[in-house]
Parts: sequence; structure tokens; C-alpha cells
Amino acid sequence: MSATHNIDFKKASFKDFETIDDLNAFQRAEIFKDFTDYMESQGHMNYRFVTSNGCGPEMWVKSPFQEAPQKCVSLVSNDYLNFTQHPKVKAAAIEGIQKYGTGAGASPLIGGHHEYHVMLEDKLSTFFKRPKDSSIVYTTGYTANSSTLLALLKAGDCAIVDMAVHASVYEGLLETNVKRFPHNSLIHLERALAEAQSKYFTRIVVIDGVYSQDGDLAKMKDIYDLTKQYGGFLMVDDAHGIGVLGDTGRGAIETFNLLDKIDIISGTLSKAFGHIGGFVISKPEVANYLKFQSRQQVFSSTSTPAAAGLLKAIDLIDEEPEWRNQLADNVAYYKKGLLDLKFDIGLTASPIIPIKIGDPHKTGDVARMLLKAGVYANAIVYPGVSRKDARIRTSLMATHTREHLDKALNAFADVNQKFHIVKNE
Repeated sequence: MSATHNIDFKKASFKDFETIDDLNAFQRAEIFKDFTDYMESQGHMNYRFVTSNGCGPEMWVKSPFQEAPQKCVSLVSNDYLNFTQHPKVKAAAIEGIQKYGTGAGASPLIGGHHEYHVMLEDKLSTFFKRPKDSSIVYTTGYTANSSTLLALLKAGDCAIVDMAVHASVYEGLLETNVKRFPHNSLIHLERALAEAQSKYFTRIVVIDGVYSQDGDLAKMKDIYDLTKQYGGFLMVDDAHGIGVLGDTGRGAIETFNLLDKIDIISGTLSKAFGHIGGFVISKPEVANYLKFQSRQQVFSSTSTPAAAGLLKAIDLIDEEPEWRNQLADNVAYYKKGLLDLKFDIGLTASPIIPIKIGDPHKTGDVARMLLKAGVYANAIVYPGVSRKDARIRTSLMATHTREHLDKALNAFADVNQKFHIVKNE
């Protein structure tokens, strides 16, 4: 047991330190520092590693386990198409800075709404085949969800959410009623819709297109049909699908042929598009409402002129589909390798590929051994996933080579020899 406040550090997670009876915020912080020191001593502090180069298939990583930075195959980035390093995207970002400077200067409402913001919103509307003025740009994907939902849903409304949606969604529901249904469970969704139908003015079902921990897809067509059957609206956060999935890279929504039907599409500009920011696509009336009622639009500065690089990144989804095709080839190769090794990778249908382990301490040990072998991957434990569902989460990029992927697969094979992740049948 820990010497402070009877918290067993061997069983604790970050969530256990959010509130501790009889302690103030500064005292909680002191105990939490003891816990992170303990994790580091056990080799399980697999967070906030410093890297000395940009996103790419390889990164130089400085960790507590190594005396000097180490060159690793990177499986931690959501820069799926590696557009952060695309010469044309960089050139467009540099041109934006040269023309407009380095900052927006104000919130969009009171002077920070520049030409490049207008061009970006127009391009996003066109990309999703929606009318002009159907989009609104946010500073982050997180605030695209949280600020939009806070603006739209009040005391007389209700959100019905898949339990696996992103944390930003839950933050956006603090001022409304919430019903949760088990991941992709149509039976529980229908029950929630039926119960809410006569009780609330607005009923919005919120799902992800691609779920960030398992990499699986929503049962989007069935969920859409149920939502409309009960008079609700559907919001899809397709942050991990847009630019990656679909015949033309319009995301999981395109995969299900629902591009023109989803009531609210939210997404990020920090993954396939290779920058930072978020956006929402909806009816022009809804987008207009958010531009004046969303707190982030009113009280926070917006994206910098470097966002001009996004104008080129969006074009490249259509102009250079080979990146998306190469990513798909890498995903197929890597998944087959893991399945041949008998690892449990769940139902992933995206570049997010989990290697499920279960035991959180073993997961931490595996992450440390992988890093020593030159493979940088994320250890995901509670509260990121349930206590019994710890895993190594890996993300692939279009610019990974077969050599990179083989190095990762060989490292996982070696890890299994030591930790016996795969159980004999």
C-alpha cells in the first residue's frame, strides 16, 4: 500500500486521483506526483515521451528507459497520410504565414475571421458535397465536438450516445440530458430512442464513424435508420475516417453511402489532413447558429494562418489517392502479420489496430520492451479502456515501408515469447 492516503499504487489508475476524500487540489497533486514517480520506477510511465523530429514512420524518442534518444518505428501518430511532411502542404502553410502572419489575432466573432478561414470553410463544404455555408471551423477537433454540443443541447433536450464515443463528446453534454447505450447495440439504442421520443424537444444520437481505441466502425446505416424512425437527429464524429476510408476518402460516412443524410458531421484537421483544428458540417442554418452561439467561436482565438496548408491537404485527397491506397495496403499487410501471430486485434477496420492484452501491468511491460526494440507504440489502460481491456494501440501511416512493418511484427513476436500474450488453444 502507498504510504499516502491508502491508495494502492499497484492497482491505481490516473482516474483514482481525480477526487480523494478530505484532500484539496494541491494535496491531490502531491499524491499524484508520488504515483507517477512510482510508475516511472516500474518502467510503466509510457506517456509524454519527447520526440525530436516531426511526424513520420520513424521518430527519435527520448524515454526514461534510454540514456539517449532512440530511432524507432513510430506506431503512435494519427497523421495517417503523413501530410504533415508533404512538400505541397508545407509550401501552402508557409505561404499563408508569409501573407497573414503567425496568428489570427482574435476570436472569429470580433475580428479573427480571415480570408483563409472563409476559403477553408468553403472548401470543406465542397469536399462533403454540401451547400455553401454548411461548415464551421474550430481551433481543435475536441472543441468542434464539445462546443457544438454545448451550444445545441440544453435542459429540454437529450443526447443518446454510444458509450465508446470520444471524451470531447461527453464534455459537450454537461448542460443536457444524456442516455448511453452499449457500443453498437441496436437493441439498447432503440430502447433509448423510444423512451426519449416524447420527453425531449431535441434527440441527437451521437456516434463515431471509426472508434479510436478498437478501430472498428459504427453500424451507421442501421443507427441512421433507427434514429429517423423515432424522429431523432444523427451526429457522426468521423475524425479517424475522413481522408482515409471511402471510395474518395470522405470517410466511414461515405462507406455507408450517407454523405448527404447525416445531420451533423464533425471531424478533425489534425489526422489525415495533417494540421490542427476541427470542423462541423450541417445545414447552413445550423452552421450559422453555431458561429454566433458556440462559446469557442465567441471567446477563443481561431486557427493560425498556417492553416492555409489545409487548403492544399484537402485537395490532395482527390489529387493523390495513391497515399490512401498505400495506407490500405499497409493496413492489410500488418493485420495479416498480427493475425498470423495469433494476436487478438478485435474488429478493427481502419489504420487503428489494437493488440489486446488485458492485464495493465503486462501491457506496460510490453510497451517498454517494444520501445527497447525500437518500436514506439501506445500502452492504453483504464480509464482509456475498461480495466480488463488494456492493449497496445498502434496506428499506421501511408509512408510506413515493409521494412518498418516487419520490424514491428518481429518485435511483437519476440514480446509474445517473453510475456505469452497469445494463449495456447
